[in-house]
Amino acid sequence: MASRERFVIGLLRRGFRSSLPGYLAILLGIASLGLVFGYASDSMYGISHGINLVAYWHIPMAIIGGLALTVTFLGCVLYLVSGTRFWERLAHASGEIGFVFATLTLVTGSAWGRIIWNTWWDWSDIRLVTFLFVWFIYAGYLLIYSGTGGSGRVSRLASVYGVVGFITVPISYASTRLWTTRLHAPSIGNPDTEAAITASVLFVSLLAVFFLYVALLGSRVRLYELGDRIDSLKRRNWTETHKPLKND
Repeated sequence: MASRERFVIGLLRRGFRSSLPGYLAILLGIASLGLVFGYASDSMYGISHGINLVAYWHIPMAIIGGLALTVTFLGCVLYLVSGTRFWERLAHASGEIGFVFATLTLVTGSAWGRIIWNTWWDWSDIRLVTFLFVWFIYAGYLLIYSGTGGSGRVSRLASVYGVVGFITVPISYASTRLWTTRLHAPSIGNPDTEAAITASVLFVSLLAVFFLYVALLGSRVRLYELGDRIDSLKRRNWTETHKPLKND
């Protein structure tokens, strides 16, 4: 392993051992709950309804979910280039979390859309369709990875899939600007947007979800490495137990 790669991995491992992201996730999560239910506007798209408050978690989960899948992409690339197991573990751990966030984004978005647009789902909306495609792509990545069984060949296949499949992520997130969409419209940098979201509350929620992601990622990577150490000890004990006896 190159010295620069060892340095970066060591830095990441030290960061993953820190409890700071977890504490920040809890504190910012509590602040987010207080601001959403005590300060944020529930009037969006010309409708005042409590369901609009879900936007303050729906949007951060979509953004951080995209970040998590980007980390998966980078981890897959680094594993294919270097063959270092740490990057494979990082990619898969981030992919698991990103998939959960993508699932929650779809669920909360459907519940929100049922009130705002009077429909749970609309196949004519390009953002909905492309994001669902992202969900299926990463469900496939996790399924392929689950069948690795420690096989380097299948691990590389899963990593190649993770690299190629990533193209769906920027396409989905840019879809509202690339094509005409029926329901979703660009909300960032768009003065004509109909959604009146309280930006300060959204920012706090975004930070809370980000630190939650970092805390979960660190825990998942540490769990992987703990499993590797346990497997190593088991193999060592088995070798010592089955060591052939020497003749006197």
